[in-house]
Amino acid sequence: MENRAVQEILEKQLLTVAKAVEDKLDEEIAALDRVDDDDLEALRERRLQQMKKMAEKRSRWISLGHGEYTEIPSEKDFFSAVKASDRVVCHFYRENWPCKVVDKHLSILAKQHMETRFVKINAEKSPFLAEKLKIVVLPTIALIKNAKVDDYVVGFDELGGKDDYSTEELEERLAKAQVIFFEGESSLKSSAKTRSVRQSSNADSSDSE
Repeated sequence: MENRAVQEILEKQLLTVAKAVEDKLDEEIAALDRVDDDDLEALRERRLQQMKKMAEKRSRWISLGHGEYTEIPSEKDFFSAVKASDRVVCHFYRENWPCKVVDKHLSILAKQHMETRFVKINAEKSPFLAEKLKIVVLPTIALIKNAKVDDYVVGFDELGGKDDYSTEELEERLAKAQVIFFEGESSLKSSAKTRSVRQSSNADSSDSE
C-alpha cells in the first residue's frame, strides 16, 4: 500500500512537472508566433514602401522619356536631357548603315532598361556638341552619368569589329560602364532566341515603331 501511495505521489509530481513544461513551451511558442507576426508585418511594411518608391521612380522615369529610344532635336535639348536623368545613353549618328545597326540595338535596350534614358542626336547637325565631346567616328555612343560623359563606345571595335554583334554584347558593354543596371546575366537571355540585326528582316519591320 505504501509503495502504491508513493507511486501515485510520484506520478502526480511528474504530471505537474510535465504540465509546467508544456505550459512553458506553449508560452514560448506563442511568444515566437507573436514575434514572427511582428517581423512579417515589418517586412510587409518595408516591402510596401519599397514598391511605392519604385512606382514613384518609374513614373518619374516615364515622364522624362525613359523606356523609349528617342531623338533629341537640338543641342539645347541634349543638355536638358542629361541634367534631368542620372543615366543617359546617347548615340551620335548620321544617316548610314552602321548607325542604323546601333539604332536597332538601342531601341531594344531602351525598353529593357527603364532606369536609363536612351537617346540619339544627329552629329552633323550638332557641330558644337560634337566638337565639345570630341565626337569624330560615327557611330559613337556617349555614356553619361550625373550629367557628365563617363565613357564612349566608338564604332564597333569593342563589339567584335563587325556589324553583326548581338544586343547582349552591347548590353554587357553598357553594364560594364555602369550606365545600366545589370544582374550578372543579360536581361535578354530569357528570350527564346537572340538574333543579330541582319539575321531577321522580320524583326526589323516589327521593331521599327
